[in-house]
Amino acid sequence: MALQLKQSLNLTQQLIMTPQLQQAIKLLQLSRLELLETITQEMETNPVLEDPPSEDYEAPEEPALPEPLNSQTETGEIPGDERDWESYVAEYNSGWNESGFEHRETPPFESVIPTKGDLYSHLTFQLDMSHFTERQKQVGISIIGNLDEDGYLKASPEEIAESIGCSVEEVLETLQLIQNFDPVGVAARDTRECLLIQARFHNLGGSIVEKIILDHMDKLENKRYDLIVRTLSVSLEEVLSAISVITRFEPKPGRQYSEEQAVYISPDIYVFKVGDDYEISLNEDGLPKLRINSFYRDILTGRNNLGEDAKQYIQEKLKSAAWLIKSIHQRQRTIYRVTSSIFRFQRDFLEKGVSQLKPLVLRDVADDIHMHESTISRVTTNKYVHTPQGVFELKFFFNSAIQCLDGESVSSESVKEHLKAIIKSENKAKPYSDQEVADLLRKVNVDVARRTVAKYRETLGILPSRKRRKPY
Repeated sequence: MALQLKQSLNLTQQLIMTPQLQQAIKLLQLSRLELLETITQEMETNPVLEDPPSEDYEAPEEPALPEPLNSQTETGEIPGDERDWESYVAEYNSGWNESGFEHRETPPFESVIPTKGDLYSHLTFQLDMSHFTERQKQVGISIIGNLDEDGYLKASPEEIAESIGCSVEEVLETLQLIQNFDPVGVAARDTRECLLIQARFHNLGGSIVEKIILDHMDKLENKRYDLIVRTLSVSLEEVLSAISVITRFEPKPGRQYSEEQAVYISPDIYVFKVGDDYEISLNEDGLPKLRINSFYRDILTGRNNLGEDAKQYIQEKLKSAAWLIKSIHQRQRTIYRVTSSIFRFQRDFLEKGVSQLKPLVLRDVADDIHMHESTISRVTTNKYVHTPQGVFELKFFFNSAIQCLDGESVSSESVKEHLKAIIKSENKAKPYSDQEVADLLRKVNVDVARRTVAKYRETLGILPSRKRRKPY
């Protein structure tokens, strides 16, 4: 068989990702704040874009000048303006003093805003104010520097002693002093030591509280109070009283100095109930109303003597601005269509809450509005909707299906809501096991296995039955 070299022509279709298409896809998956940042950056680099003022905004009237500002003489003075501005400013500035008010310099803005110090600075301040020797302060700084955000010491005394060149005894002596700093229990090496420091700080050394912390933490965790009573040979009332004291201790002393702050969500979409129907409104508050600057458009349409480089530059910026505006409008329309489709499927949720969520996947919405699943996925990423039932991420409404006994299906979020209701209404002295919860779910037509109940319970942050039990 001889080898031959031939040329053939084949027609194939191939999707080419142009820069404009890449930009449209990028805008589609941005959150509202990220979109605002992108628009701001584009306006800084593209002079053709502008954000026109609101139509109902009325600018305040400016005082009339004797002559226009551009009618200046060769000396730079405005003709006809014979006002004594120095005396006018002096009179204006002296008005407060004449009214009996004392002029004071405004304090800096940073001193007005309350700031929360971190754990390191709080402890080093106490260290500086304590009567420690220079050697102890050096060891103390090393100890404080090895604390985590919860206030626990993550380095061993041997490691600290080796790093600064001192004895382990010096480290342990300084550590004992720092553990009585505010917050009490800081610099502990584990939870047992942290609670023990707080108990002894409240003069509970030798009490039942100290004995439980030292020898019976495992029984306390599993709420085996009967074993504690039997081992310590005390009454149940004394054990319960000691446990109530322990539960008021702080297991994470550094938590109050944590830098974590609440994150507030600005919804991208609002859903309002109007009569018997629901209206969807996009949140465009704060987004610039972009348009193309008429000055540059007139330059290209006019007969100005511009160079070819200048014309080409303006044409490129005009094309980029027009595509950005079109992409933003397309993004808003797509978000509206996807949200409308989601709530056509999940209308019962708007009426009755999470328990009425229906199983929904991306393909259902994609088939409803004739779009690709990847587009639906991008639209629902980092987007939040405000509904009569609260604020939810759009992806929250997509969940798997759980089979019912009658052949129908319910959403996994609906099952979790039923699970929370069952555990909330249980007898605290004898909480339901995972198998009992599964049996109760079958009574409401939900067929789930015990391991599924355990998985959903862990997802919701609910403890197992032995740790939920309150026997007394």
